[in-house]
Amino acid sequence: MASSTVETKGFKGRPKGESGLSAWITTTDHKKIGIMYFVTVLVFFFLGGAESGVIRAQLAQAEMDLVTAEIYNQVFTMHGITMVFLVVMPLSAAFFNYLVPLMIGARDVAFPRLNAFSYWVYLFGGIFLYSSFFLGGAPSGGWTGYAPLASDAVSNMAFYAVGLNILGVSSLAAAVNFIVTILNMRAPGMTFMRMPVFVWMSLVTNFLLLFALPPIAVALFMLNADTVVGAQFFEPASGGDPILWQHLFWLFGHPEVYIMILPAMGIVSEILPTGSRKPLFGYAAVVFAGAAIGFIGFGVWAHHMFTSAIGPVARSAFALTTMFIAVPTGIKIFNWVFTMWGGKLRFHTPMLFSIGFVSMFTIGGLSGVTHAIVPHNAQQHDTYYVVAHFHYVLFGGALFGLIAGIYYWFPKVTGKLMDEKLGKVHFWTWLLGFNLTFGPMHMSGLLGQPRRTAVLPGELGGTVELYNLLSTLGVVVLIGSALVFLFNLIRSIKAGQAAGDDPWDARTLEWITPSPTPSHNFDAIPTVTHRDEFWHRKYAEDDAGKVVRVPAGASEDHDTDHEGEHIHMPDPSYWPLVQTLGVFPLGYGLVYLNFWLIGIGVLWMVIGLYGWIIEPLAEGDDDEPEDAHTPTGAAAAAH
Repeated sequence: MASSTVETKGFKGRPKGESGLSAWITTTDHKKIGIMYFVTVLVFFFLGGAESGVIRAQLAQAEMDLVTAEIYNQVFTMHGITMVFLVVMPLSAAFFNYLVPLMIGARDVAFPRLNAFSYWVYLFGGIFLYSSFFLGGAPSGGWTGYAPLASDAVSNMAFYAVGLNILGVSSLAAAVNFIVTILNMRAPGMTFMRMPVFVWMSLVTNFLLLFALPPIAVALFMLNADTVVGAQFFEPASGGDPILWQHLFWLFGHPEVYIMILPAMGIVSEILPTGSRKPLFGYAAVVFAGAAIGFIGFGVWAHHMFTSAIGPVARSAFALTTMFIAVPTGIKIFNWVFTMWGGKLRFHTPMLFSIGFVSMFTIGGLSGVTHAIVPHNAQQHDTYYVVAHFHYVLFGGALFGLIAGIYYWFPKVTGKLMDEKLGKVHFWTWLLGFNLTFGPMHMSGLLGQPRRTAVLPGELGGTVELYNLLSTLGVVVLIGSALVFLFNLIRSIKAGQAAGDDPWDARTLEWITPSPTPSHNFDAIPTVTHRDEFWHRKYAEDDAGKVVRVPAGASEDHDTDHEGEHIHMPDPSYWPLVQTLGVFPLGYGLVYLNFWLIGIGVLWMVIGLYGWIIEPLAEGDDDEPEDAHTPTGAAAAAH
């Protein structure tokens, strides 16, 4: 039997608690970090939902004055920032953290302390952004930060510029970590074409982050300089160029759409085959289509700028690339449909949300293709039609897929099932509320309702007002649906039905381990011989070619000689948390141009980095028995 140890001696400052709060704040375990991401995302999700409620209450009727224009602009801006940067992106990171090592047969990520650092930077970046509400007002220049409005000090966009750069550091660190993990820590036999689709989409997503974040980082530094010291990078009256901001922002912003949607595509690509009881149709096509989406996504950014001064040649070129990127997306949709076609479908909650993802994302994709037609785009650009399209892609797409993943892997994390009846109530109310909220926006947009306005103009007429009232009622339904989900989540954690180790008759490697997952993940690193490795360990073909279940214990791992194997997991550490606390004085110093705070923040982070460097990577290595089995693969990387 393999032994799992967590050494606590050898370094005076090493945390020793194995339970309680200290165990969580010093953890480097990828599973605990994934759970912390998820819990934090829930908090920000409900904050963002409350902000959407304020927006829709203000626009429920024409000429409403529930809140002032300034408050509306702050809430509108923070809603966009929250849902994009504090909910959808980090919720994907929660799945990456918990699942990627399990799905590739590893014991942890390549850089466990860097993984913890990524989480704390994300948490403190979100707190930093929301602290702006108490320090003179939140950013109010729109979540896209368009200059020169955003460079006006009155808009308080310095918090936006600094806060998003803080969050960018978190995403960059995580991206490097997961790329290295996937490329170097796969179990023996797991070739690229045996990797689960979710791992593939994780790899593509993190490469997108790696290349998309630098342009927005540069733009945010320039915006902060404009806002704080009057640098005039984007001020046309002083020779600046506001179009430069648009190019830099959308060089990041359109790959960002795929950063948010590709993880959901990966999740759905795992759930649909399990729910259909058949392999994914066209595995290679789905994988290469995902990679193609990531690559082409860097060549379509200017379709957000068709109404700006970019010229007819650029418009034509980006119109073509925008139409072309629909091809790999369409390939994925057809493969998902063909996966379900002829399958023995089981309509459990994860399957319902996955089907909802495919249908809602298809609607969003079709409305998106209309934006590639330049004259059509010119009519739609600043209307609620674009708001509807955006939400059908990212709410109907990304969130439906991510919620499907929550229901699907909840038993892996907790060992319990979420209640199916409540899950189905959640799905149908979510689907109804979503379409009631964003469906009418297509019509109100085509009838001329402008976006980014604090008041619904009365001259648009009663029809547009009715559409807005329906959208507001839809948000009420969504809030109720979200509360059903939260109740189901808490109730299932406390008293959910025991799930067993394989509740869905799943196909991929993470289900080989017991549920909930043990701290060391695997007793021995598995050897992979097939795509859908777990399914092939459970089933085989008889002489007649019929699929039959393999008797329990008949299918053994190829490497069973692991008696007495010493498994050394990553040790806990204070330093990721300690170093990241320097974000606060540094961030506030950059916002208020206070060099004392900047100096304190830099010094704090340098001291934290020094402590990080001198801390031994692993404790107790010298205490291992000389004849202990030498760790390989992911186990070795844990050292």
